[in-house]
Amino acid sequence: MHNERFATYYKTQKIVPEDEWETLLESLRTPLPTTFRVAGSRLTAQSLNATLRDTHVPNLSNVVFEDQPVSPPVQIPWYPDGLAWQFNVPKKVLRKSPEFKEFHSFLVFETEVGNVSRQEAVSMLPPLFLDVEPHHRVMDMCAAPGSKTAQLLEALHAHDTLTSTSIPSGLLIANDSDHKRTHLLIHQSARLPSPALMVTNLDASIYPSMKVPSTTNPGRLEALQFDRILCDVPCSGDGTMRKNLGIWKTWQPQDGNGLHGLQLRILQRAMKLLAPGGRIVYSTCSLNPVENEAVIASALKANPDFHLLDVSTKLPALVSRPGLTWWQPTDRSLKMTYETYEKFLETCTEGEAVKSKMSRGHWPPEGVEELNLPRCIRIYPHLQDTGGFFVAVLERSGEVAQTPPREKKREASPAEEEAPDSKKPRLEEATGDATPTEEAPKVEEAAKSAAPVIPVGGKAKKGESGGSFKENPYTFLPADDPTLASCLKRLHLTPTFPSSNVLVRNPDGSGEAARSLYISNDRVKAVVQHNDYNRIRLTFAGTKVFTKQEAGRGVEAQWRVLDDALPLVVPYTEPETIAVGDLVTLRILVATHYPLCAVFPEPFKTVVQGRESGSLVVRFPESKIEGASLSHDVILPLWKSNISLTLMIDKKARSALSMRVFGKDITTPAKERPQTQTPGAEAVVVSVDELEEQAEVEMADAVPAGDDGSEPAAGDDAAMADVEN
Repeated sequence: MHNERFATYYKTQKIVPEDEWETLLESLRTPLPTTFRVAGSRLTAQSLNATLRDTHVPNLSNVVFEDQPVSPPVQIPWYPDGLAWQFNVPKKVLRKSPEFKEFHSFLVFETEVGNVSRQEAVSMLPPLFLDVEPHHRVMDMCAAPGSKTAQLLEALHAHDTLTSTSIPSGLLIANDSDHKRTHLLIHQSARLPSPALMVTNLDASIYPSMKVPSTTNPGRLEALQFDRILCDVPCSGDGTMRKNLGIWKTWQPQDGNGLHGLQLRILQRAMKLLAPGGRIVYSTCSLNPVENEAVIASALKANPDFHLLDVSTKLPALVSRPGLTWWQPTDRSLKMTYETYEKFLETCTEGEAVKSKMSRGHWPPEGVEELNLPRCIRIYPHLQDTGGFFVAVLERSGEVAQTPPREKKREASPAEEEAPDSKKPRLEEATGDATPTEEAPKVEEAAKSAAPVIPVGGKAKKGESGGSFKENPYTFLPADDPTLASCLKRLHLTPTFPSSNVLVRNPDGSGEAARSLYISNDRVKAVVQHNDYNRIRLTFAGTKVFTKQEAGRGVEAQWRVLDDALPLVVPYTEPETIAVGDLVTLRILVATHYPLCAVFPEPFKTVVQGRESGSLVVRFPESKIEGASLSHDVILPLWKSNISLTLMIDKKARSALSMRVFGKDITTPAKERPQTQTPGAEAVVVSVDELEEQAEVEMADAVPAGDDGSEPAAGDDAAMADVEN
């Protein structure tokens, strides 16, 4: 694998010392190792990580395959708490080695339910440098497919416990310009349901100001400002050559040159949305200084109230190189590089200059040494066996600095002068920072009129922002809504439940309770209530918590708690209504789809037989028996019909739970389940009439929308990305 243009360009940029160049190239030619991180809130992740470290890794420590030793997974040294892992094993070993085959099954199941995230190592860096806390207002400007968004959600939920989810006071708005990708983003984020999440579908470079109630002037509105913003911007991606082999054939310098303007506009817009004292992380998976240091330098020059943070000691075990202070862009032909923008213009016609998409900002500015660009972080593949990556952490001064009057307007490139206004970098756009939004309409007008982002290929993809928006609006229910009150009473929730934050989603925008109820925190509620959902292209808000379950012929549908939302609801559930089961009970529920109440051991059998039909919450305490071990309490949702129970989690979650507790998958597909004695339970004699009645009940219980009875998650049909950059 070789690309002469790539080699010529980057050797000229001196991104590494001459004696490291061949080592870098050799690393780029080798496949990436498989990397993953244990996901979820802090306590949940640590519990699963202990199982991985203490059970699975020891079993893989002495594996020999075809007379060759196979290395076990190792922890990525710089990731906090040892929650990220790496291994480099050929596929045939995963398929044929019994030990690795079992480990691979464990990873597959845990990945499918969201407890493990297969993510490229360098992709994990930006959220770590953003340093999010539960009270922060956070924006992820280019969020899809969502692995970094999930990390940000985990940071917001850092105070969650093993069995309950907090309602953080912060906010995370995850945005992407591609409408279809926002649904993949929603799907990816669903593994950590959060009332603090919103998803929007907008062009990040002209993201509008949002209105929220003023904290200093009651009765007035002000622009929402963010404490943390992640700008993981579109880039040429040449740092991913180890897995995207096609880049070896197609790479050209024009890729980075053409993206520089868009990248700068996105970063500039983030700067306008950031609160004083806030932090922005700008990142790319590109090695190109035109997409990296050049963007940072241009943004810092235009925004003197920002500076680069030195984060070199944030992750002590991370090996990196400092940002560059010198680089020389080149044109499409790669015949020569140019020391200055003026020298570039001397060598081409005006038409050629426009076609090149080059501007003054592509070059190092005057006084580049004052910008502290070496504080940027460059990751090269040969340093720690990763992909290539770039990260810069910017902070806004505690008080908004007054921008000095410009003696001379920024000189636009010929390309910018001929471009429509909606595509020019908005360096002097009104910020609306900390002022009533009625006085800052310019950004909102731009959001309405601007064209969608055009990718490097030249044509906008179908489904990107800028077209018609057909998502249903959200409406908050009154706290005394009779349907909501009935739902809360039926599910035995306490008066402390935040019923004023329950919202519904209906096509007509009415507040009539539909089949599903959502919940948000106060910050999400403020944004939803004070901003037109079409204007902000609101795709998702809060998290779904309750849904109606069909209860059988002639019986009114009843509300139940969704599996994913259970940790959020449990803290508000009347303690005496939560049943308690043991590992024998759990084995029956996992192995059988519709076990009869009569097969369960006492005292669980008597308890459930005495409960009315409907939603039931069961806690399984930490315990251990032969062939099963539960290292911490688990709370699960059940559905009780007249004579049977159903574990209301989907088949993937059921298999993952089985692997975790019983060491193997003991689940049985519904079509194969026999009406015989349930494993771990005493034999029960059932008459033919009872079996026929049970069959009718099971048919009524079954919901075609999904294994857990919930509506299909948005984006279920989309391919899940194995690794994200």
